[in-house]
Amino acid sequence: MGKEIDRMIARLNNIKNHITRNNEKRILITRKKTFTDKMIESEKEIPILDECQILVVGGGPSGISAAISASRAGADVILMEKYGCFGGTITTVGMETIAWYRYEGTIDSEGIGIEMEKMAAKMGGTIKFPYNDSECLDGEYFKYVADELIRQNNIRPYLHTYAVEVIIENDKIKGVITESKSGRMAIKAKRVIDCTGDADIAYLAGCECTILEKSDRMSVTNVFNCSGIDKNKFINYANQKKATYADWGDDWNQKTTDENKKLLSPYLADEFKEAEKKGIIPKNSNINGSWSTITNEGEAKNLNLVHSRNIDATNVKDLTKAEMEGRKKCLDAINALKETTPGFENAKLRNYSMTLGIRDTRKIMGKYNLTNYDVLNQAKFTDSIGIFPEFVDGYSVLTLPTTGRYFQVPYGCLVPIKINNLLVAGRCVAGDKISHAAMRNMMACTVTGQGAGVAAAISLKNNETTHDLNIKYVQQELIKQKVRIK
Repeated sequence: MGKEIDRMIARLNNIKNHITRNNEKRILITRKKTFTDKMIESEKEIPILDECQILVVGGGPSGISAAISASRAGADVILMEKYGCFGGTITTVGMETIAWYRYEGTIDSEGIGIEMEKMAAKMGGTIKFPYNDSECLDGEYFKYVADELIRQNNIRPYLHTYAVEVIIENDKIKGVITESKSGRMAIKAKRVIDCTGDADIAYLAGCECTILEKSDRMSVTNVFNCSGIDKNKFINYANQKKATYADWGDDWNQKTTDENKKLLSPYLADEFKEAEKKGIIPKNSNINGSWSTITNEGEAKNLNLVHSRNIDATNVKDLTKAEMEGRKKCLDAINALKETTPGFENAKLRNYSMTLGIRDTRKIMGKYNLTNYDVLNQAKFTDSIGIFPEFVDGYSVLTLPTTGRYFQVPYGCLVPIKINNLLVAGRCVAGDKISHAAMRNMMACTVTGQGAGVAAAISLKNNETTHDLNIKYVQQELIKQKVRIK
């Protein structure tokens, strides 16, 4: 086993080609098995950390959903996560709105995502989102909610565990090489589900992925929380101001329908322009965005105001730059709010997020690649694994699901062209820009996660590959798990 693993550890280089699909320019990236000209890793035996039927890499909303659904479908499952908690964007980024888009006319997804919200609410870990029918999850509570879901569903967890390489034989992943405080070790698996958000496993396995030019990608965000807020004073101010989605202009350059423009929005921008004029913060700070909820204790949660553009979130230097520069801008934002915003006069930094909020990196080339037409025209698919409302948020487009319209999510967008025992779930599923602006949202990630988990388990049970399984049995199990697929 040691030599087989070592052969897979040869350092791999990018091959980049520009392709144009659906009138958008993307970079096609794959990996070529070659040693670098810098260093060759010496041969060594790597211990086997564990073995399982299904390995889920990444413990965010898609990974939790994949692990739970696979376990409920009868599989032996390991869920590994690089941070010290499960929950992903909810817990490590502090973006606590798993589904902030709900209005009276919304027809939403069903399944494990809804179950997460209900369990959090039962534990007292939710708070009402302003201006619509959505709930916010408390990120700290949700760490425990995720733990309980994992315990209750007999999933074997590994936190503080990075996936750094894959073991491949005959177009199948035999396992994943991990790094942790325990050292460099391997986890063997019969099926692997990539829920990393960045298609890390698919990319390491040599699957074709696409990525936009850095200048075309969505920004990354430093989320932060404040304490010391006079809740009543701020809410009165916000209610008098009556910001709407029509106000999301200038830096966001956001386009939406005339009906959506009239809807109230928790938006802050003029406050920072005023602070720039007064010299409180630097000119052209590009600080603006949304507030989320104010607790009765005077905490402003999920402040989504500080954004960095032209960042490659697969590049460690860019990530470091965005983290450090963003933290400084968060303090600028607080100083501005203290001077310009009623209720924030005594605001203090409560905490930064554990990591950046990433919207946009690699996407796989899939058996089917979702399109903007699909997500905006109620597409239907014979291999549907769930539904998602007609909600698009990204690339200067906002479509809110107020009309009851929704589209079906096809299994094909989870299936990379190469590697017949690998599935991908979360924001890196196959598709173009506008479909990504829908599928990157956390509730959509739970849909693809649950679909991938069930499909992996059914493929094992029926001795089929993930490329060629009978979708009928996957859909039957999803319906059994209370997923709406039509």
